[in-house]
Amino acid sequence: MRTVTLGALAAHFGRDVDRGVAKAVGIVESAARDGVDLLVFPDASLGGYLGDLRNPDPAELPPALHPNGPELAAIAAAAGDMTVCIGYTEAVGERRYNTAVCVTGDGILGAHRKVHQPAGEALAYAAGDEFSSFDTPVGRLGMLIDYDKTFPESARTLALDGARIIAALSAWPASVTDRAARLPADRQSRLFDLYDCARAAENQVFVVSSNQTGVMGSLRFLGQAKVVGPGGDVLATTRSKGGLATATVDVDAEVDRARRVLSHLGELRPDTYRSTTSADQR
Repeated sequence: MRTVTLGALAAHFGRDVDRGVAKAVGIVESAARDGVDLLVFPDASLGGYLGDLRNPDPAELPPALHPNGPELAAIAAAAGDMTVCIGYTEAVGERRYNTAVCVTGDGILGAHRKVHQPAGEALAYAAGDEFSSFDTPVGRLGMLIDYDKTFPESARTLALDGARIIAALSAWPASVTDRAARLPADRQSRLFDLYDCARAAENQVFVVSSNQTGVMGSLRFLGQAKVVGPGGDVLATTRSKGGLATATVDVDAEVDRARRVLSHLGELRPDTYRSTTSADQR
């Protein structure tokens, strides 16, 4: 029996990259002292997220960083034996991607470029085009970036590729069209929690879900970082406040137990599913 401690962070990160790196390194070091094995930061932790989803200002976009640059190298050096997932804006020539990377002290283990883009995000970022899992010290893992988890196919693809843990990194704001007086009552707050639990239960995997807090431009972020078990049960949560939600679990034992009688992946009927949207449904 091997247990690991999974940690999901809710915190605010702004435009100042140097400050963000220093803050992230401090959080990594603190989590290491607390025995955290997997630490999942929010999307856009290095450089912040967009300030406006519908009409992002080209002059106020997050700074784009190189994956081999000193910023991620500092996170990897701090990580040591810990597995750390963190989000940033990736520079690829003239393009920029909303990207998550997974690192240890050995360097980058895996990366994911956000595939699904809400509202005006396509004006700021290019879209990724794949979902893949990879091996880490805490087990086989896949990553999603906020809106990706709205689509069941995203997490399902990772689970079919062997992921037993899905790190869902978010910069997920409250509703921009129908704001509630209290964050817990916000429509997006309910959806954020629903998707985390549904993606875990559908695929019988752990979901480690992080999110930004605070305000960036016109966006107010929800927090609600959490660890969800393979039965869709919330094991730990920060609710709408900043903090670190942690759960110590035996990943393989819990996933195997969830799949012992009803194995959702093993009982799939792909021959009966429609994989593309027909023209009359658009």
